Amino acid sequence: MRPSDMLHYDYSVAKLFMFSTIIFGIVGMAIGVIIAFEMACPDINHIAGEYSAFGRLRPLHTNGIIFGFMLSGIFSTWYYIGQRVLKVSMSESSFLMFIGKFHFWLYMLVMIAAVVSLFAGFSTAKEYAELEWPIDIGVVLVWVLWGVSIFGLIGIRREKTLYISVWYYIATFLGIAMLYLFNNMEIPTRLVSGYGSWLHSVSMYAGSNDALVQWWYGHNAVAFVFTVAIIAQIYYFLPKESGQPIFSYKLSLFSFWGLMFIYLWAGGHHLIYSATPDWMQTMGSVFSVVLILPSWGSAINILLTMKGEWTQLRESPLIKFMVLASTFYMFSTLEGPILSIKSVNALAHFTDWVPGHVHDGALGWVGFMIMAAMYHMTPRFFKREIYSKSIMEAQFWVQTTGIVLYFASMWIAGITQGMMWRATDSYGSLLYSFIDTVVVLIPYYWIRAIGGLLYLIGFLMFVYNIYKSMSAPKISAEPKSASPMGTRASAEVM
Repeated sequence: MRPSDMLHYDYSVAKLFMFSTIIFGIVGMAIGVIIAFEMACPDINHIAGEYSAFGRLRPLHTNGIIFGFMLSGIFSTWYYIGQRVLKVSMSESSFLMFIGKFHFWLYMLVMIAAVVSLFAGFSTAKEYAELEWPIDIGVVLVWVLWGVSIFGLIGIRREKTLYISVWYYIATFLGIAMLYLFNNMEIPTRLVSGYGSWLHSVSMYAGSNDALVQWWYGHNAVAFVFTVAIIAQIYYFLPKESGQPIFSYKLSLFSFWGLMFIYLWAGGHHLIYSATPDWMQTMGSVFSVVLILPSWGSAINILLTMKGEWTQLRESPLIKFMVLASTFYMFSTLEGPILSIKSVNALAHFTDWVPGHVHDGALGWVGFMIMAAMYHMTPRFFKREIYSKSIMEAQFWVQTTGIVLYFASMWIAGITQGMMWRATDSYGSLLYSFIDTVVVLIPYYWIRAIGGLLYLIGFLMFVYNIYKSMSAPKISAEPKSASPMGTRASAEVM
């Protein structure tokens, strides 16, 4: 028996981050549903004064989902996958165990500070970078601790080969570190002028330079949180659940380097028809279209992993989640380049098509994959069976319905907006006022809100299933696969 076969992996840090994934998922999604209903019924905005207003709640929603739910899920899966693919246990190094737990508690402290400050109205007003400078310092410290954990485990590994998932986790760490530092360069106003709040700051960049740096960061926050780190997860969990090796390891490497070199330069498509240089806008459009190649390379590689084993979709709800997640990834990474084409962007930019695009990726790709990862890890964390496969199946269909209602309503609403804003009469005057557009969109906002509510209900079903699984019947051995067919091919090289 190999030494790695006798390893006792320590999942204590991974479990802590799983719990925070659940907490931030509930809070972030609930706020998202509230603000969706506020769009459909604006009177809700005034229930609690400024604290219930859309403008106050939206940063809580975006930060709670991206840096709460998603990042917690990424951290949890790293502390699980990292040990297993590197054949080393956290418990073998008291230093790394300390770093892991310190990482979690500092992260929670920073997230609490973020929630309180955003709810109180302190914001830099930069998309996905609203946190003020003292909290930014805390974010950097959290990120450094995660980096120590990643490279510390790699440094004491028994497995010489770095499995592809580790490559993607490393890229997530390095990419966000670079982007966050450059975009959040800011000057505390009180240090300069002696006036104002100690929390307030101004960006070191100005005008179009600020916009360029912001969307270099903003779009690549999507690249390295929504995309790269989630690919790291599915490259591990789908082979483990299905018992199928990855279709092509070479294709996974090609897609990796393609994403690294191309994704970084696509952010300019957020600034088409703005005051930024035209060549920069064109570069953003071109790189966005080329980005289809590595994105679909990853997605097709994932789907072809199931080649010859599609019957598992009937038998395993967990594989359903992962396969549909990959399908949503394909939709989203085709839709994004289409929206970046200048002629399409002229119609679609600033319309509701854009949040529709974001959410079919966030809900379908990221949300499904993180929940699938939690379902896979739970029996191994607690040595207990998943409480109910029937709840998993029902959750899948409830949430899929919610996603379809969400993005379909927003596609229709966005195209309607764009067409109405452009419509002119025979004299060249605008045919519709802004409020005319708003009134027409109300039914679609109700559909979006209902879709979001269905997704939240599905997430609560997921939480209940995980909670009940913690007291489900004990299992004597770690499950090989969630599917009865999953043991026929060896994925144990991971």
